[in-house]
Amino acid sequence: MEAEVDKLELMFQRSDSDLDYIQYRLKYELKTNHPDSADLELSPLTEEEKTVIEQLKSHITDL
Repeated sequence: MEAEVDKLELMFQRSDSDLDYIQYRLKYELKTNHPDSADLELSPLTEEEKTVIEQLKSHITDL
């Protein structure tokens, strides 16, 4: 059982790392290809998005 949990934890860590890389690449692409819009900020999360995040966090409390 513990091996499965460790495997899932590694999968989540990899996914988190992948998302960080994607975020970096998107920011880089925006700065490179659209310098006039590079200073724009993302809009704040909606209440629905915040709820989804909280639900996900409650399922992965160990991370």
